[in-house]
Amino acid sequence: MIIPKQNKRVIYENLFKEGVLVAKKDFNAPKHEELDVPNLQVIKALQSLKSRGFVKTQFSWQYYYYVLTPEGVEYLREWLHLPAEIVPTTHKRAPRQPRPAQLRSGGEGAYRPPRGGGDREDYRKKEEAPANYRPQYHGVGRGAPRE
Repeated sequence: MIIPKQNKRVIYENLFKEGVLVAKKDFNAPKHEELDVPNLQVIKALQSLKSRGFVKTQFSWQYYYYVLTPEGVEYLREWLHLPAEIVPTTHKRAPRQPRPAQLRSGGEGAYRPPRGGGDREDYRKKEEAPANYRPQYHGVGRGAPRE
């Protein structure tokens, strides 16, 4: 399928910026849900990238999910003439949020289990059953109790 270069550029820019792209399996849709490009052109452009190993495809619930591979990042960086410092958002590491110091050191507000067993000590005591204890089960199976 021949895709106009401006449409291909829009598709590739969005794919590179996000690192992923989702397309509904609707070949007759006039345009893609996010891009101003016919949906068929988006699917076929990404199908072409998949055949060259630049994206991985997952199909689920009538949607195509495309994920950019490292080879695809290099290819799109060259095709879009981008510097090496620019990376897709899925390839960026999220900054770690430090935990509050009081929780880390076990200060006020930190959970500590009760010492000595707490309220369950009485529940866990093991006692012997009386010698004459014979449990009876009623309604075992489908009929009357067994004898």
